[in-house]
Amino acid sequence: MKEFHKEQNYELYQGNMLDMLEVIKPESIDSIITDPPYGLTSIVKRFGAENAAPAQYGKDGSFARLTKGFMNQEWDGSGIEYNVNAWRKCYEVLKPGGYLLAFGGTRTFHRIACAIEDAGFEIRDTIMWLYGSGFPKSMNIGLAIDKKNGIENKTGVIKKGVGNNNTNSQSIYGLEFEERIAQNEWGGWGTALKPSYEPIIVARKPFSGSLIDNVIKYGVGGLNIDECKVGVEERTQFSGRAVSQSTVYNSFNQNNAHYETVSGRFPANTILTYDDTDFEEVCGGMPDTTSQKTNSQLLDIRGNNYNNSHKNLDVSYERGYEDSGSASRYFYCAKASKKDRDEGLEEFDKHTVNDGRNTPIDNAFQRGETQRKNIHPTVKPCELMQYLIRLVTPNGGTILDPFNGSGSTGKAAMYENLENNKGYKYIGIDLSNEYLEISRARIEYAIHKPEILKKQIEEVRGYEELSLF
Repeated sequence: MKEFHKEQNYELYQGNMLDMLEVIKPESIDSIITDPPYGLTSIVKRFGAENAAPAQYGKDGSFARLTKGFMNQEWDGSGIEYNVNAWRKCYEVLKPGGYLLAFGGTRTFHRIACAIEDAGFEIRDTIMWLYGSGFPKSMNIGLAIDKKNGIENKTGVIKKGVGNNNTNSQSIYGLEFEERIAQNEWGGWGTALKPSYEPIIVARKPFSGSLIDNVIKYGVGGLNIDECKVGVEERTQFSGRAVSQSTVYNSFNQNNAHYETVSGRFPANTILTYDDTDFEEVCGGMPDTTSQKTNSQLLDIRGNNYNNSHKNLDVSYERGYEDSGSASRYFYCAKASKKDRDEGLEEFDKHTVNDGRNTPIDNAFQRGETQRKNIHPTVKPCELMQYLIRLVTPNGGTILDPFNGSGSTGKAAMYENLENNKGYKYIGIDLSNEYLEISRARIEYAIHKPEILKKQIEEVRGYEELSLF
């Protein structure tokens, strides 16, 4: 493990996360928020014999491609994501009561969750992150059968692609292709669904004693509910702790009963995200609902310390928001910015990225090759990462991402410092020097954004002044 770059608010290390204790003290981390490899496609670790010969290329390279991992990334096929020892290292550096949030793939996150649990963590919940920009990776079985049998299925009808007219997207907008119809009974059958969510495993390191004592001692253990509420609508609500007598409906402990003014809705374990091209698919696609505000009479408040005698509390309380609209208003919605991926990488060269195919497949939705500066295949939206950081990290806390990637967690932490004065510190670890270079640039951009924008404004003003002469 060697230091790659270090500043006051962040540290980047190049090396294997299994060696993190060389640079991180035990029980010094407040939260771990990470997007580990998902182990989506590698078949060598799961089915290959030890010391087996490399996979043969085959007709289209598919078998060889599967041995390398998701989108030709060998790190995705390493098996580190379900290595119990890897998560045990995370357990050792995290403070008692500290939270671990780990993204996973829909097919393989159970393996990550089991490894996290076997390392000693408690699985507290799973957040479902929904989005609409997923790309279906499905084979058309009917067309594939025709191809195998040498049957011609082109109709001669020319179709033009529709979608987002954006040069940075992978849409088929404006492209022309010939329509094909399968000449067998398997027309319309495929092999995969369109991806529209990723699970985020919510785990917590156990602690001894009470939660309150742990929060006082270590500063972690709770969720930052108020700063992660959805919306800003205010209402007055009656709060109290329910008691368990079956004869008392909707009862509260009178000693704990109180009014409070709250803003926004309670955060849920579902998070939405969208960009300008799929807002309707994610949010607009939810059903419309109506929430009514009602006044109620709360009677027969019974507390155990009252020897089970009835106590009347003659007060009314309000509940509901008296609003209507898409049910998406109940969930936090993080906007995905097109420029987020490449912010801070202005001086970087573009590189070609693809899905790992050596030869393109013959359909209109072929991913093909894309030019990008940030070449990491699974960049998460900054606004989403900021929300997750706020949810589990106390002010001034230290955040660790042992699978740093292109530094989305670190960038989000620095944006939180900039926008909300959080005082976070960040530690990122990655095997790839190339990704660490990208990370450093993105994190530095977030730290110095006000200075960068000021300089850009001054340059524009200077140019406008010169153009007057």
